[in-house]
Amino acid sequence: MGILQDMMDRMSGRRVLHTKYGDLNLARREDRQKMRRMVVDLHRMTDALTRKDLQDWRQAWQMAINVDSPNRMRLYDIYRDVDVDLHLSGCVGQRVGFVTSQGYRLVDVNGVEQEDATALLNARWFRQLMAYALESIYWGHSLIELGEVIIGDAGEMAYDGVKLIPRKHVIPEYGRVVSDIGQDWHSGIDYRSRPWTDWLIETGSDDGLGLYLKAATQTIPKKNALGFWDSFAEIFGMPMRIAHTTTRDDKEISKIEKMMDTMGAALWGVFQEGTDIDVVENTRGDAFNVYDRRIDRANSELSKLIIGQTMTIEDGSSLSQSQTHLKVFENIVRGDRDMIRDMVNCQLLPRMLRHGFPVGGLSFEWDEAVSYTPEQQLAFETAVADRYEVDGRYFQEKYNMPVGERREGYAMLPGATGDEDKDDEDKEKPEKKEDEENAEDGKKRVPFFD
Repeated sequence: MGILQDMMDRMSGRRVLHTKYGDLNLARREDRQKMRRMVVDLHRMTDALTRKDLQDWRQAWQMAINVDSPNRMRLYDIYRDVDVDLHLSGCVGQRVGFVTSQGYRLVDVNGVEQEDATALLNARWFRQLMAYALESIYWGHSLIELGEVIIGDAGEMAYDGVKLIPRKHVIPEYGRVVSDIGQDWHSGIDYRSRPWTDWLIETGSDDGLGLYLKAATQTIPKKNALGFWDSFAEIFGMPMRIAHTTTRDDKEISKIEKMMDTMGAALWGVFQEGTDIDVVENTRGDAFNVYDRRIDRANSELSKLIIGQTMTIEDGSSLSQSQTHLKVFENIVRGDRDMIRDMVNCQLLPRMLRHGFPVGGLSFEWDEAVSYTPEQQLAFETAVADRYEVDGRYFQEKYNMPVGERREGYAMLPGATGDEDKDDEDKEKPEKKEDEENAEDGKKRVPFFD
């Protein structure tokens, strides 16, 4: 008899359950306790089946690298759990942020930027395209579909968006997309043939499984350690309460059980005479060394995997070491930028040109111009202005302020604010007044500013 029939029996008032352990009469206390133990065992079995462990990871990896029928479905389920790790998310976000924060431009064969063409990429669809492309570093492969070509309000061309083809439907080893998850790749669509290829962009290698494959070896034990630590806190974090009673009345015992269960933070209760309550304090204190150090080790391993070091996201010990680690991280970011550049030049721009975008003869490159702090910018501009004639329109456009003709013989030193000139003018007022009185024309000149 199945579970459905058991539910019908309980709803109809019959309190006899038929299980593989035998018939249980819920009217009897012994059978109710037996049923309670069965439920606990079933709950533990369910947790064991749903919790991911390294054996599941190894089996999923084996299915993904099967030559005859590769299947990444189970591996992507594990990746989904890997992706929610907080420390790993921080590392990935830092790496992606350093890539996307860099400026870019479209240039012609002479290296001159074409600002109108660059403006075509300053759109939401291109930023989403870069995000999907960078995900292939961690997931292993991304198949991205370009949207329909539209004309904006200013007359510029654009795609109405980009979409990621669900990874479980893509079999990159053979270039096929299947309609049903787990379907054999022979029945899929060859997306590397036209007309599909005109609207699809691939990033990541065909057989690459991404960095999450290695990250799972740390996120799975870390997740289990956190769960075990929670269990430790639940068992040993609060003192144990033990009730001793001499009564044999089942009702009184049930009443004591209920009061013990509902005490919570309000540690009081009304008990029968002859009942003693003992509070047993826990003296175990090694949970920190057992669990927290394992979690720290997992975090440091994840940092080394994603960003190549630990000091840009964790506590560092010295400035020189952090600068060295930053250079290592910048080399990794430079590799990611090269991947984006190759994807745009080899796949995106040819498709944009085929769809009518004015990008013929142009190529994508990152803007490697050096950025300065405000103090460095001031010193740089002052040094140049002292030695060369600078067009006033440069300062007018940059600072949005009117600029007149350059004053002869005037040079501002780095860090000067202009107040020094006012003090000097105040000191020279008597001499200037005397000179004006002795002017060649014999007329007394009045200064414009008093």
